Amino acid sequence: TDQVKRLAMVRADIAFKLTSGDRVALSLPAETGDLFDARLRRLARILGRDFGDNAVPIEAARDGVRVSGYAGLPTYNRGSAQFQFLFVNGRPVRDKLALGAVRGAYADFLARGRHPVVALFLDLDPELVDVNVHPAKTEVRFRDSGAVRGLIVGALRHALAEAGHRASTTVAGAALSAFKAPTGGAYQMDYGRRAHVHTAPSEDLQETLREFDAPSAQGAPEDLSAQEAPLDYPLGAARAQVHETYIIAQTADGIVIVDQHAAHERLVYERMKQALAATGVARQILLIPEIVELDEVQAARLLARAAEFAELGLVIEAFGAGAVAVREVPALLGEMDAAGLVRDLADDLSDIDEALSLKERLESVCGTMACHGSVRAGRRLTAEEMNALLREMEATPHSGQCNHGRPTYVELKRADIERLFGRR
Repeated sequence: TDQVKRLAMVRADIAFKLTSGDRVALSLPAETGDLFDARLRRLARILGRDFGDNAVPIEAARDGVRVSGYAGLPTYNRGSAQFQFLFVNGRPVRDKLALGAVRGAYADFLARGRHPVVALFLDLDPELVDVNVHPAKTEVRFRDSGAVRGLIVGALRHALAEAGHRASTTVAGAALSAFKAPTGGAYQMDYGRRAHVHTAPSEDLQETLREFDAPSAQGAPEDLSAQEAPLDYPLGAARAQVHETYIIAQTADGIVIVDQHAAHERLVYERMKQALAATGVARQILLIPEIVELDEVQAARLLARAAEFAELGLVIEAFGAGAVAVREVPALLGEMDAAGLVRDLADDLSDIDEALSLKERLESVCGTMACHGSVRAGRRLTAEEMNALLREMEATPHSGQCNHGRPTYVELKRADIERLFGRR
């Protein structure tokens, strides 16, 4: 069945039927129309309708090699890599290099142990690929493997960036299901596999968040309902903050619930990456250096990467055996626990794959820094701050999920809410 499904993915224009005894194991009608649309319909029949609703198109070419297909949004993911399909000149293959490229492209968006769902079709001159590596011809070897990997990573990252703040439609379904407690059990939600959605922003909004490290507002809560609010924005207008963790926003046809820490963590991370790619991350000198005690192995590991950290705005130097001194920190992180950041970085370095490129290693470190520099749960926000956060989310790619692949917001349509109360 698996083999037939793979063949069917390649040729959406051909009908497939597989029987086992009297049972029809698989029946797929021929798809007509545009190749891309027909292929997506075929993939949705095989991988499920949710994939069809939550996949972005992939298409790119370079030096005679073309990659096309579809890739699932980061918040639409699975617990294994078995839902990653690769085809080379119409032949289903399992290629470690290509699968590694997929893993690298999604590294910014998924937690360890979660895997994207993709179907990629590579077309190139047969002279540029050796299909006789494996007796079953399930493995291939590319003449220029680096170029192929770069093409796949670039195509996937571009498509995911084009998706803007969109996350998968399944988050809303998970939220609604959670309102129905299982008999005799507790509410359960698995955001590793389920998530939400929205259209990408139509233009770059230039508003920025005010400094989140300013003291929290005190006193009576603001009357948000009486303020002018842009309901026509994709993420609506802030109406309340609950448990000093979640922002409730009203849209034209529903509500949005935002996890303020997860959302801001992604925004800080994307800012750091942009700064790194442009002029480097601005630094802020500490009046009194922070001394961090570590074991000698951790300290040596950190100091060996001191130049890389400096590119990200973190300047450290040796301070005796098993200790480092923090001299400067990234300015955009504001007030922060420098010692906690350094300890987390020391732990992370032991997990980072040495085979990753410098850029990929730096992006991994950026994620840890962003977590320390983002607005925390428990921080009371003003109406202006909440709406600024919503606007920046709409203008920032990948903001539909945090750095660990969890959704940053859930949207419930008014019709969904009405069904909960039996109005529909």
